[in-house]
Amino acid sequence: MKSYLLASTLMLGLAAPTMAQDAPDPVAVVDAEADRTERVAKQIWDWAELGYLELRSSNLLQSELRSEGFTVTEGVAGIPTAFVAEWGAEGPVIAVLAEYDALPGISQSTSANRDVLADKGAGHACGHNLFAAGSLTAAIAIKNWLQATGTPGRIRLYGTPAEEGGSGKVYMTRAGLFDDVDVAIHWHAADRNSAAARTSLANRSAKFRFKGVSAHAAGAPERGRSALDGVEAMNMMVNMMREHTSMDTRIHYVITEGGKAPNVIPDFAEVFYYVRHSSADEVRALWARLEDTAHGAALGTGTQVEWEIIHGNNPLLVNETLARVMDAKLRQVGGVEYTPEERAWAEDISKTLGDGALPLESAAQIQPYNTMLGYGSTDVGDVSWATPTVGVRTATWVPGTSAHSWQAVAASGNSIGAKGAQVAAKAMTLMAIELFTDPELRAAAKAEFDASRGEDYEYVSLLGDRDPPLDYRE
Repeated sequence: MKSYLLASTLMLGLAAPTMAQDAPDPVAVVDAEADRTERVAKQIWDWAELGYLELRSSNLLQSELRSEGFTVTEGVAGIPTAFVAEWGAEGPVIAVLAEYDALPGISQSTSANRDVLADKGAGHACGHNLFAAGSLTAAIAIKNWLQATGTPGRIRLYGTPAEEGGSGKVYMTRAGLFDDVDVAIHWHAADRNSAAARTSLANRSAKFRFKGVSAHAAGAPERGRSALDGVEAMNMMVNMMREHTSMDTRIHYVITEGGKAPNVIPDFAEVFYYVRHSSADEVRALWARLEDTAHGAALGTGTQVEWEIIHGNNPLLVNETLARVMDAKLRQVGGVEYTPEERAWAEDISKTLGDGALPLESAAQIQPYNTMLGYGSTDVGDVSWATPTVGVRTATWVPGTSAHSWQAVAASGNSIGAKGAQVAAKAMTLMAIELFTDPELRAAAKAEFDASRGEDYEYVSLLGDRDPPLDYRE
C-alpha cells in the first residue's frame, strides 16, 4: 500500500479524483445548490436557536434532506434535535457533520455597524448557521455525484446540536453512532481559508451551586450565610490557582445567579466554569483542584455546594493523511471573492476591528498548510477519537474577525458568509469523492488513526455517564 503522507504529497494539489468520464463536475454540482445554501443559512440565522432548543433549525435540515431522498432518523442519542440522514445502501461510509446552535447574549443585524436587535437575545456569532447550510449542500452534492456515477458508497449527514457548551456530538459518539463510519468530515466558519492540521483543547464545564441561609442583610446579618460569598470565595481561589497552571491551561467563568436584592442575603448562587487544556488527563487533574476550591469556599463561608457537569470534550485527534488531501482540495477550489458591494460592506466592518483587521484580500487566499494547536474546544474532538476525521475552515467572516463577536454575527447573515459556506461545501465534496474512489487513502488514514490512538485505547468521555443536559440553555 502506498503512503499518502509521503508518496502523494507533491501530487495531491494537481490530481483529480478517479471518476467515470461522464461524471458531473462536483464543483458545478455545488454551485447549482448556491441558492439553497444561502436560503437555509439565512433562515437558521434568523431563528438563532440555542443548544438543544434548535427544533426549527433541525426540522428544516431534515426536511431538505428527505426531499433529496435521504432516510432520516431523528431524536438519536436521546436528543430531540439530533438526527442522522443517510443515502446509499453499500460501500464506504463517509460522514459530514452539521451544527446549528446559536450563542446566547449576543445580538446583531447584518449591518456593518453595531446594531443590537432588541427582540433577539442570541446570535450566530460562531457561524453555525453557515456550518449547517454548507454541510447540507455538501451532503446533497455528494449524493447527487454518487447517484450519477453509480459509485458504491453511503453518505451521511449528522445533525449535531449544542456544540456551544452542550457537547451534542459527545453523546452521539458515546451512543456508537460513528462506529461504522470510515471518515468524518467537518468544517467551520472563520476569517480565513485553511485546512491546517489543527488540534484543539480538551475541556469540561460545570455549574457550581452554593446554598446558604437568607436573612436581612442589615437587621440580622449574623443569621445569614451568603451563597454569593461562596461563589466569590471560589472565584478568588481559582484566580490564584491560575498562577500555578501550565501554559495551555484556560479557565473562565460567569456568575449566573448571585441574588436579587442587596439587603437580602442570598441563599442561592451559581457560577458556571470552563476548564481547558491540550491534554484530557490534565483537564481531569485541573478539575480535581477546581472541586477543592469549591469545597474550601463552602467550608470558609458556612455554605453548602454541589455541582453538575454540563459538558466535556476531548481534544481533536489530527489525521495528517487526510489533512494534506483536504488542503489540496481547498486549493483546488480557491477562496472567497467579493463583489464591489460586498467589499464596501467588508471595508466598513474592517474599520471596527482595530488592530485585528487584516487585508481583505486574505479572504481569497489559502493559508499555508501547517500543524497547530487551536485554543478553542469542540465536540468534534470526540468524533475524531471514534473515526478518522478531517476539517476545513473558510473565510465566511471579514478577515481579522474574531469568533463570538457581533461582527461574526453580521457576516454570518450576509452573502459573504454564504459564499464561504459554498467554498467549504466544494472542498468537502471533493474530499468525499476522493475517499469514495480511493481505498488506499482510506486505508492510510485508518492506519494513522490506529497508530495515533494506540493499541490499548478505550474511549472515555469527559462528561461521564450523565444524560444530555437538554435544559442547560433554558
